[in-house]
Amino acid sequence: MQSFRSEIENPIVEKDIIDLADKIQLFHEGKIDEEKFRSLRLARGVYGQRQFGVQMIRIKLPYGKVTSDQLHRIADVSDEYSRGRLHITTRQDIQIHYVSLDRTPELWAELEKSDITLREACGNAVRNVTASETAGVDPKEPFDVSPYAHAVFQFFLRNPICQELGRKFKVSFSGTDDDTALSFMHDIGFIAKAKVINGEEVRGFKVMIGGGLGSQPRFADVAFEFLETHKIIPYMEAVLRVFDRYGERSKRAKARLKFFIKDVGLEKFNEIVTIETKALSHQTVAISPEGFDTPDVSGIVAPKVVVNEQAFNAWKNSNVIAQKQEGLFAIGVKVNIGDFYTKEARILADLVKNYAGDEVRLTLRQNILIRHVREDLLPFFYQELEKLGMVDLGYESIQDVTACPGTDTCNLGIASSTGIGDELGKVLRSEYPQFADNKDLMIKISGCMNACGQHNMANIGFQGMSVKSGKLVAPALQILLGGGILGDGQGRISDKVIKIPSKRGPASLRLILDDFIANGNGKNFIEYYLAQGEKYFYDFLKPLSDVTNLVDSDFVDWGNEEKYEKAVGIGECAGVVIDLISTLLMDSKDKLTNAEESLEEGKWSDAIYYSYSAIVNTAKALLTAKGKKTNTHHKIITDFNEVFVAEGEINVGSDFEAFVCQIHQHEPSEEFAKYYLKESRKFYNLIEEYRATKLEEA
Repeated sequence: MQSFRSEIENPIVEKDIIDLADKIQLFHEGKIDEEKFRSLRLARGVYGQRQFGVQMIRIKLPYGKVTSDQLHRIADVSDEYSRGRLHITTRQDIQIHYVSLDRTPELWAELEKSDITLREACGNAVRNVTASETAGVDPKEPFDVSPYAHAVFQFFLRNPICQELGRKFKVSFSGTDDDTALSFMHDIGFIAKAKVINGEEVRGFKVMIGGGLGSQPRFADVAFEFLETHKIIPYMEAVLRVFDRYGERSKRAKARLKFFIKDVGLEKFNEIVTIETKALSHQTVAISPEGFDTPDVSGIVAPKVVVNEQAFNAWKNSNVIAQKQEGLFAIGVKVNIGDFYTKEARILADLVKNYAGDEVRLTLRQNILIRHVREDLLPFFYQELEKLGMVDLGYESIQDVTACPGTDTCNLGIASSTGIGDELGKVLRSEYPQFADNKDLMIKISGCMNACGQHNMANIGFQGMSVKSGKLVAPALQILLGGGILGDGQGRISDKVIKIPSKRGPASLRLILDDFIANGNGKNFIEYYLAQGEKYFYDFLKPLSDVTNLVDSDFVDWGNEEKYEKAVGIGECAGVVIDLISTLLMDSKDKLTNAEESLEEGKWSDAIYYSYSAIVNTAKALLTAKGKKTNTHHKIITDFNEVFVAEGEINVGSDFEAFVCQIHQHEPSEEFAKYYLKESRKFYNLIEEYRATKLEEA
């Protein structure tokens, strides 16, 4: 721990990292309950792998922006703590694998030297804020959404209202009506809009609410057709406060915001959000677009090169995008299933620093976009990228297959997604070169139903499954067709058509594409699919689903040598499971400390929310001791009232719900923050005394 204490300049970050190190030690000593430790660890980007004793580290990179210095830092960390491989995710993060848990604080401290965080990259918090990778350079955008995505990231990072939600919360910013950041599948999705009000152009967003994929995909509802930029953070804060209080916590499969909105209805949901607005830390939050200007690349000089004109032109047509800034271009680098290595990363970092705008953007389809390249430097970039093997055609086309890590490292993986992804890529490159420039077709693959590969919104999607053949089990793929982006917050969820053994995945793709070529009649894939109908595809794919004629190779998954075995990965190392009630009360004490610190710093809203969380967590401890379900904060409050207060066992001086819910009846002032903290501390002490008495009686 001491090795990184003196190297972290930001005291908030230092406290965060030291806290992780301390909690790891307490976990090893059996002093923290496993579930509580998992929650803390995940909120700091540390995720258990399928392989025993090692962790996946998710590096949070808001809207996919990475500078040269940051890319060098990530490469150094990967070499030192991992195996030198970097994986780009569908949320514009970078993941590294096979990291020792005990080294994660040190790893995090190294990343923070280049202003890179792990905080809330995983867990039940606001995940990485994603955005169109072309934000700031797209000729069609009304304005650059990058400053707004950045402001949302900063405002909710470490914000007490969203540290222990019932489930993860995802946010996106699309720069145009093309909706390239997929607003319709997010908890909150923003689409840039501009309108003229009183003769002046006003920036705002169409706001989508309550979307999500997973096993039960749901399209987001329209919350606002136009919401001014200074209102987006307060609205999101109100939504998060409501989600924290009413969101499901016990039944994981029902814990996303989309289920709560579905249950209560959009109108009722909006009413609850409106009630919450009085408690907001700010009624408006102005967001400045400054600091995101186009860098000056006019003075850059690069060596003159001679390239193969035919190959260069093919690459330029396929992978190069004209920016809205005259004379500048963005270069798309296709990264096969999102995996690249530190050697290439360092060279790429130097290229963008010396010859472009000193940044790249990671894309939602697991690629890299180099921005702000002068036209006369494109041949030089082609030559240098060719040396790295990074000039494959088909950037963001059907040949650019998206896949999650699947059974390579993920505990939840059922079948290999990277293996079949590689194989389908080979089929597309060798047999269907005419699709290299087709950017209207998407193939996406997930290793399980959780849809990290976004398979159920793809034109052609594959989901990892298993299938029985007699007494044996083989890896399988669910084929989904007809999904995709329709634009301006609209989309289509793909239909589940048929399940086939995994080794027949390439054959299924050939059948689908051959029929599309023969019968597409100029339609895009969604139109073609809808015209033919689901049964049409089921019928011609049905022979591939026959499991009575499987051969030995069908029982070995793609990229593997051993016979397939459906299994969840080995669980993580757990210390001795101790008194959960004590763990919850210890957590309440931590929240009271956080409230005191926030009060000293003049952060009234934060202090109030920490006090609220301490009250609810303390009540949860007693309800847990009684064996009561604690599915939502709202249920904890009402049940504690019924079980302890109404029965006269505990006296809080009023109805417990009224006592707790003062939080949204007062504006966040210093006076109320001090009062509420005092009441929260009194309640905690009351429960400590009550529990001590009960333990003594027992």
